[in-house]
Amino acid sequence: MKTLTLCCFLLTPMAAWCADWSVTADHIDPSHYHGITVANGMIGLVSSGEPLKVKEVVLNGAYDTYGRGRVDNILKGFNFMNMTLDVDGKRLDARALSHLTQTLDMRRALLVTEFDLPGKLHVKHAMGALRQLPFSALATVELTALSDIEVTPASVIEAPDVLREVKNLYALIDRPHASIGLTTSVGKSPSGKLTVAASTSFIFEQQERPALVHEDWDYQMHATKFTRKLKAGERYAFALVGSVVSSAHVADPHNEAERLTTYAALEGRERLLAAHLRAWEQLWQGDIVIDGDPQAQRDARLMLYHLYSFAREGTAYSLSPMGLSGLGYNGHVFWDAELWMFPPLLALQPGIAKSMLEYRYQRLAAARQNAFSHGYKGAMYPWESASEGQEATPVWALTGPFQQHITGCIGWAFWKYFEVTRDRQWLRERGYPVLKEAADFWASRVERHGPGHYDINNVIGADEWQENIDNNAFTNGMAITVLRNAAQAARVLGIAPDPDWELVADNIPILTFADGTTRENRTYNGVPIKQADVNLLAYPLAIVTDKARVARDLAYYEARMAAEGPAMSHSILATLYARGGQPDKAYQLYLKSYRPNQLPPFGVLAETAGGSNPYFATGAGGSLQALIFGFGGLAFGSDGITQGPGALPPQWKRLEIRGAGPRKTTYVVH
Repeated sequence: MKTLTLCCFLLTPMAAWCADWSVTADHIDPSHYHGITVANGMIGLVSSGEPLKVKEVVLNGAYDTYGRGRVDNILKGFNFMNMTLDVDGKRLDARALSHLTQTLDMRRALLVTEFDLPGKLHVKHAMGALRQLPFSALATVELTALSDIEVTPASVIEAPDVLREVKNLYALIDRPHASIGLTTSVGKSPSGKLTVAASTSFIFEQQERPALVHEDWDYQMHATKFTRKLKAGERYAFALVGSVVSSAHVADPHNEAERLTTYAALEGRERLLAAHLRAWEQLWQGDIVIDGDPQAQRDARLMLYHLYSFAREGTAYSLSPMGLSGLGYNGHVFWDAELWMFPPLLALQPGIAKSMLEYRYQRLAAARQNAFSHGYKGAMYPWESASEGQEATPVWALTGPFQQHITGCIGWAFWKYFEVTRDRQWLRERGYPVLKEAADFWASRVERHGPGHYDINNVIGADEWQENIDNNAFTNGMAITVLRNAAQAARVLGIAPDPDWELVADNIPILTFADGTTRENRTYNGVPIKQADVNLLAYPLAIVTDKARVARDLAYYEARMAAEGPAMSHSILATLYARGGQPDKAYQLYLKSYRPNQLPPFGVLAETAGGSNPYFATGAGGSLQALIFGFGGLAFGSDGITQGPGALPPQWKRLEIRGAGPRKTTYVVH
């Protein structure tokens, strides 16, 4: 990727030909501002419309019982990357600034903010969550004096309201070659279960050691600052590095936060940036290239950027619908992870996909307990999962005990990972134990009323508006699929599968209307639906394969999709139309899957058209599936990743899916 180096220097202007890799907000209205997130799979920093500020920090894997639903909710961390800037003794006022722009450089995973204080100062600020250091972030600042001025930058740590017993500390580590001032905050989660800590330090040029002043304003906020005089035309650069961690991750978060910050500070700005860029260069080996439609190209990259930012290889963490962009859906893990975000990641980042499955494997015992509590065998995964893998759905939401198709989605994802990687050791140690328990669950869950009537009653399917219904199409389809996948997995490993699994699979019904159209459930009568359910049987499950039936199901249910439903339905329809050789129709639905959901000023995605809860990573996963498995023609199967006939709309000249699968193969559609 030689072009990376041509655009990678933080303090040089971004080349115009890098436009496909950047999203710029140059009309920032604080009243209509939906921030962009810079994240590294562990920490997410959500941007603010106010320069040098961060709206909030989300810390992956840290949950406590508070707030909505009396269940585990993901925690905000200390807001540790905020800064203030005084010029000639006066604090910057956003209303007095001009030429304010914020640009997300997706290739480098940096948010670059620039502005002028007229007649006095030009400021360039770039911030990123360091990919190579999961708990650390870096901001670099370049000041260009427009007249003789005095500047006072300050690093500010602010405690969110959810943290209590906050202590603010300052320490100076003084060495002949460096002086590191550590600004640190430590607090407790709402119940006191977790300790959270953050620490920051300035990084100066090698010979510079300005006097640092610590100010402890109150229990919620403190800061460290320094002052410097600048001559007109002078450029001055410095950096701020910080770390945030909790006792969900390490035993001693206070000392670890300070150690990590000290380590990063002594690595220095150039080494930190270089390692960060190398890590993102590796990620971007998995890419989607659309020739002929620059806006579609940027949109697709923004979706990939968010999935890559929100997840991380080598962990046991999965993805919430909102990723690390905020506290939406309490940071819980749903079917969104396996059915919507997992497939594009499995195609382009199998290592990240493996981490998502490890999250489920490590919570298998909790799923077994859940099945036992409901009178079933095997493992019944919770609809909403948090730290321990127990059911974390608020009681008022019936989806908790009844949206059981998630156990099928998880088993399906485990088998797909094996199909792509052919990793038999993983299948024996991780995949088969989950598949076996999922199959045992479905074999005990069905009600055996005779051949063809092994019914699955009293569930909620993918269409959540249909509550407590019988023989839901998607639920039954997933049960059939996982029962058969478990039998396949056993045979691969030389294990005799339980013969009951395939017997049950052969007798679970998929209902139809009189004309052969698949019926969503036993009592479904044509009312509007929240999202795709039946159509998922054609893709991704491949249970409904007859072209005429696929077409009937598409026509029937497309007309019944509610306008206020989530984004994923249209991406499934787009995928199916593209696979069916109708790229024009697919393109219309592909655009409908995300463009009405874009919010200013960056185009981040809400869950629904007209919604305001970005970033909806689930929707991004669905739209990416339309690109990869619809227009691109890719499929997962017994031969790994294969490519069938792709189909492009006339607006696109060429589609490349780069770096797919373990062999990093590039697939092209003209």
